[in-house]
Amino acid sequence: MPAEPGVPTGRPGPGHVLVLGGTTEARLLAEALEPAPYRVTTSLAGRVARPVLPPGETRVGGFGGPAGLADWIRAHGVTHLVDATHPFAERMSFNAAGAAARSGIPLLALRRPGWTPGPGDAWTFAGSLAEAAALLPGLGARAFLTTGRMGLHSFAALDGTWFLVRSVDPPQGPRPAQLEVLLARGPFGLDDERELLARHRIDVVVTKDSGGSATAPKLTAAREAGIPVIVVSRPPVPAGVPETSGVAEVLAWLGGA
Repeated sequence: MPAEPGVPTGRPGPGHVLVLGGTTEARLLAEALEPAPYRVTTSLAGRVARPVLPPGETRVGGFGGPAGLADWIRAHGVTHLVDATHPFAERMSFNAAGAAARSGIPLLALRRPGWTPGPGDAWTFAGSLAEAAALLPGLGARAFLTTGRMGLHSFAALDGTWFLVRSVDPPQGPRPAQLEVLLARGPFGLDDERELLARHRIDVVVTKDSGGSATAPKLTAAREAGIPVIVVSRPPVPAGVPETSGVAEVLAWLGGA
Protein backbone atom coordinates (compact mmCIF):
# COMPACT_ATOMS: atom_id res chain seq x y z
CA MET A 1 0.00 0.00 0.00
CA PRO A 2 1.46 3.44 -0.87
CA ALA A 3 2.34 5.79 1.94
CA GLU A 4 -0.28 8.29 3.03
CA PRO A 5 0.47 11.75 1.55
CA GLY A 6 2.32 13.91 4.07
CA VAL A 7 3.09 10.97 6.38
CA PRO A 8 6.80 10.15 6.56
CA THR A 9 8.11 6.61 6.67
CA GLY A 10 11.44 5.56 8.06
CA ARG A 11 13.43 3.42 10.43
CA PRO A 12 12.09 2.66 13.89
CA GLY A 13 14.20 3.65 16.86
CA PRO A 14 14.22 4.24 20.61
CA GLY A 15 12.68 7.66 20.07
CA HIS A 16 10.97 9.74 17.42
CA VAL A 17 11.90 13.44 17.51
CA LEU A 18 9.57 15.86 15.73
CA VAL A 19 11.36 19.11 14.92
CA LEU A 20 9.14 22.03 13.98
CA GLY A 21 11.60 23.65 11.62
CA GLY A 22 12.22 26.09 8.84
CA THR A 23 15.27 27.69 10.48
CA THR A 24 19.01 27.19 10.32
CA GLU A 25 18.93 25.89 13.88
CA ALA A 26 16.37 23.23 12.93
CA ARG A 27 18.54 22.06 10.04
CA LEU A 28 21.64 21.89 12.26
CA LEU A 29 19.68 19.88 14.81
CA ALA A 30 18.48 17.43 12.16
CA GLU A 31 22.06 17.03 10.96
CA ALA A 32 23.23 16.34 14.51
CA LEU A 33 20.43 13.83 15.13
CA GLU A 34 20.73 11.91 11.87
CA PRO A 35 23.46 9.47 13.04
CA ALA A 36 22.00 9.25 16.55
CA PRO A 37 19.68 6.45 17.69
CA TYR A 38 16.61 8.57 16.99
CA ARG A 39 14.13 8.80 14.20
CA VAL A 40 13.88 12.48 13.30
CA THR A 41 11.16 14.21 11.31
CA THR A 42 11.39 17.90 10.45
CA SER A 43 8.12 19.70 9.77
CA LEU A 44 8.16 22.65 7.37
CA ALA A 45 5.34 25.15 6.95
CA GLY A 46 5.55 25.08 3.16
CA ARG A 47 5.80 28.84 2.61
CA VAL A 48 8.94 28.53 0.47
CA ALA A 49 8.50 26.92 -2.93
CA ARG A 50 11.87 25.11 -3.00
CA PRO A 51 13.14 24.82 0.59
CA VAL A 52 16.55 23.44 1.46
CA LEU A 53 15.58 20.11 3.01
CA PRO A 54 17.34 18.89 6.14
CA PRO A 55 18.56 15.30 6.53
CA GLY A 56 16.14 12.71 7.85
CA GLU A 57 12.44 12.69 7.16
CA THR A 58 10.44 15.79 6.28
CA ARG A 59 6.82 16.77 6.41
CA VAL A 60 5.42 19.86 4.68
CA GLY A 61 2.22 21.66 5.61
CA GLY A 62 0.11 22.50 8.64
CA PHE A 63 -1.33 20.18 11.24
CA GLY A 64 -4.68 21.82 11.92
CA GLY A 65 -3.94 23.54 15.23
CA PRO A 66 -2.83 22.03 18.54
CA ALA A 67 -5.40 19.22 18.39
CA GLY A 68 -4.28 18.17 14.91
CA LEU A 69 -0.63 18.29 15.94
CA ALA A 70 -1.37 16.19 19.02
CA ASP A 71 -3.18 13.63 16.85
CA TRP A 72 -0.18 13.46 14.49
CA ILE A 73 2.18 13.03 17.45
CA ARG A 74 0.17 10.08 18.76
CA ALA A 75 -0.31 8.49 15.33
CA HIS A 76 3.42 8.57 14.56
CA GLY A 77 4.85 7.61 17.91
CA VAL A 78 6.57 10.94 18.54
CA THR A 79 8.43 10.89 21.86
CA HIS A 80 10.07 14.34 21.85
CA LEU A 81 8.93 17.66 20.38
CA VAL A 82 11.36 20.49 19.54
CA ASP A 83 10.01 23.90 18.55
CA ALA A 84 12.75 25.29 16.30
CA THR A 85 10.46 27.56 14.29
CA HIS A 86 11.24 31.14 13.30
CA PRO A 87 10.95 33.62 16.21
CA PHE A 88 8.00 35.22 14.41
CA ALA A 89 6.10 31.95 13.89
CA GLU A 90 3.96 32.91 16.85
CA ARG A 91 0.96 30.68 16.20
CA MET A 92 3.06 27.54 15.70
CA SER A 93 4.84 27.97 19.02
CA PHE A 94 1.51 28.17 20.85
CA ASN A 95 0.24 25.17 18.87
CA ALA A 96 3.32 23.23 19.93
CA ALA A 97 2.75 24.05 23.59
CA GLY A 98 -0.90 23.01 23.34
CA ALA A 99 -0.09 19.78 21.52
CA ALA A 100 2.60 18.83 24.03
CA ALA A 101 0.14 19.34 26.87
CA ARG A 102 -2.51 17.26 25.10
CA SER A 103 -0.18 14.40 24.17
CA GLY A 104 1.94 14.39 27.30
CA ILE A 105 5.32 14.44 25.54
CA PRO A 106 8.21 16.73 26.51
CA LEU A 107 8.69 19.98 24.59
CA LEU A 108 11.81 22.12 24.25
CA ALA A 109 12.05 25.40 22.33
CA LEU A 110 15.25 26.01 20.36
CA ARG A 111 15.30 29.79 19.94
CA ARG A 112 18.14 31.90 18.61
CA PRO A 113 19.08 34.89 20.80
CA GLY A 114 17.64 38.23 19.81
CA TRP A 115 19.72 41.16 18.64
CA THR A 116 21.00 43.87 20.97
CA PRO A 117 22.05 47.30 19.67
CA GLY A 118 25.64 48.28 20.18
CA PRO A 119 27.67 51.49 20.00
CA GLY A 120 26.91 53.37 16.79
CA ASP A 121 23.61 51.59 16.08
CA ALA A 122 20.65 53.88 15.37
CA TRP A 123 17.79 51.51 16.10
CA THR A 124 14.12 52.30 16.63
CA PHE A 125 11.99 49.46 17.98
CA ALA A 126 8.45 48.83 16.73
CA GLY A 127 5.88 46.52 18.26
CA SER A 128 4.44 45.40 14.93
CA LEU A 129 4.78 45.76 11.17
CA ALA A 130 2.00 48.36 11.22
CA GLU A 131 3.93 50.41 13.77
CA ALA A 132 7.09 50.07 11.68
CA ALA A 133 5.19 51.38 8.65
CA ALA A 134 4.00 54.37 10.66
CA LEU A 135 7.56 55.19 11.77
CA LEU A 136 9.19 54.69 8.38
CA PRO A 137 8.42 58.00 6.57
CA GLY A 138 10.11 59.95 9.35
CA LEU A 139 13.37 58.03 9.05
CA GLY A 140 14.05 57.63 5.34
CA ALA A 141 12.78 57.54 1.77
CA ARG A 142 14.63 54.51 0.33
CA ALA A 143 13.99 51.46 2.49
CA PHE A 144 15.58 48.04 2.52
CA LEU A 145 12.65 45.98 3.78
CA THR A 146 13.74 42.62 5.22
CA THR A 147 10.61 41.64 7.14
CA GLY A 148 9.54 38.88 4.73
CA ARG A 149 7.30 38.85 1.70
CA MET A 150 4.23 37.86 3.73
CA GLY A 151 4.05 41.24 5.49
CA LEU A 152 4.30 43.58 2.50
CA HIS A 153 0.64 44.57 2.83
CA SER A 154 1.53 46.50 6.00
CA PHE A 155 3.58 48.93 3.87
CA ALA A 156 1.29 49.06 0.81
CA ALA A 157 -0.08 52.52 1.61
CA LEU A 158 3.33 54.23 1.72
CA ASP A 159 3.37 55.81 -1.74
CA GLY A 160 6.21 58.17 -0.90
CA THR A 161 8.74 55.48 0.04
CA TRP A 162 10.82 53.40 -2.37
CA PHE A 163 11.31 49.82 -1.22
CA LEU A 164 13.87 47.13 -1.92
CA VAL A 165 12.66 43.67 -0.89
CA ARG A 166 14.89 40.60 -0.91
CA SER A 167 13.03 37.29 -0.98
CA VAL A 168 13.49 33.65 -1.97
CA ASP A 169 10.11 33.60 -3.74
CA PRO A 170 8.22 36.45 -5.50
CA PRO A 171 5.83 38.33 -3.20
CA GLN A 172 2.09 38.21 -3.74
CA GLY A 173 -0.83 40.32 -2.60
CA PRO A 174 -0.91 44.04 -1.76
CA ARG A 175 2.46 45.75 -1.93
CA PRO A 176 3.95 49.26 -2.09
CA ALA A 177 3.72 51.10 -5.41
CA GLN A 178 7.47 51.78 -5.53
CA LEU A 179 8.95 48.33 -5.11
CA GLU A 180 11.97 46.47 -6.44
CA VAL A 181 12.22 42.76 -5.66
CA LEU A 182 15.56 41.00 -5.44
CA LEU A 183 15.16 37.21 -5.60
CA ALA A 184 18.01 35.67 -3.66
CA ARG A 185 18.69 33.05 -1.00
CA GLY A 186 21.08 33.71 1.88
CA PRO A 187 23.23 33.67 3.81
CA PHE A 188 24.65 37.06 2.80
CA GLY A 189 28.06 38.32 3.86
CA LEU A 190 29.06 41.74 5.11
CA ASP A 191 30.58 42.78 1.77
CA ASP A 192 27.33 41.77 0.04
CA GLU A 193 25.29 43.95 2.38
CA ARG A 194 27.62 46.92 2.10
CA GLU A 195 27.42 46.78 -1.69
CA LEU A 196 23.64 46.40 -1.68
CA LEU A 197 23.05 49.40 0.59
CA ALA A 198 25.37 51.58 -1.47
CA ARG A 199 24.13 50.46 -4.89
CA HIS A 200 20.47 51.08 -4.05
CA ARG A 201 21.15 54.27 -2.04
CA ILE A 202 19.34 52.85 0.98
CA ASP A 203 18.77 55.34 3.79
CA VAL A 204 16.70 53.19 6.20
CA VAL A 205 16.51 49.46 6.96
CA VAL A 206 13.43 47.70 8.31
CA THR A 207 13.85 44.26 9.82
CA LYS A 208 12.42 41.84 12.35
CA ASP A 209 14.38 40.80 15.42
CA SER A 210 15.06 37.38 13.92
CA GLY A 211 18.30 37.09 15.88
CA GLY A 212 21.25 34.81 15.26
CA SER A 213 24.36 35.56 13.24
CA ALA A 214 23.13 34.65 9.74
CA THR A 215 21.28 37.95 9.22
CA ALA A 216 23.48 40.23 11.35
CA PRO A 217 25.73 41.53 8.50
CA LYS A 218 22.99 43.86 7.24
CA LEU A 219 22.89 45.48 10.67
CA THR A 220 26.66 45.90 10.71
CA ALA A 221 26.57 47.42 7.22
CA ALA A 222 23.81 49.83 8.29
CA ARG A 223 25.80 50.90 11.35
CA GLU A 224 28.92 51.50 9.26
CA ALA A 225 26.94 53.63 6.80
CA GLY A 226 25.12 55.57 9.53
CA ILE A 227 21.74 54.24 8.34
CA PRO A 228 18.87 54.05 10.86
CA VAL A 229 17.19 50.67 11.43
CA ILE A 230 13.62 49.94 12.47
CA VAL A 231 13.57 46.67 14.40
CA VAL A 232 10.24 44.89 14.87
CA SER A 233 10.20 43.26 18.29
CA ARG A 234 9.43 39.58 18.71
CA PRO A 235 5.91 38.42 19.56
CA PRO A 236 5.24 36.73 22.93
CA VAL A 237 5.96 33.03 23.40
CA PRO A 238 4.06 30.45 25.45
CA ALA A 239 4.77 30.64 29.17
CA GLY A 240 6.39 27.72 30.93
CA VAL A 241 8.10 26.15 27.90
CA PRO A 242 11.79 25.43 28.57
CA GLU A 243 14.09 26.86 25.94
CA THR A 244 17.69 26.91 24.82
CA SER A 245 19.71 28.52 22.05
CA GLY A 246 22.14 25.68 21.34
CA VAL A 247 21.92 22.38 19.47
CA ALA A 248 24.25 20.73 22.00
CA GLU A 249 21.80 21.54 24.80
CA VAL A 250 18.97 19.97 22.81
CA LEU A 251 21.00 16.79 22.37
CA ALA A 252 21.66 16.72 26.13
CA TRP A 253 17.96 17.25 26.81
CA LEU A 254 17.03 14.38 24.51
CA GLY A 255 19.37 12.13 26.42
CA GLY A 256 17.60 12.87 29.68
CA ALA A 257 14.05 13.76 28.65
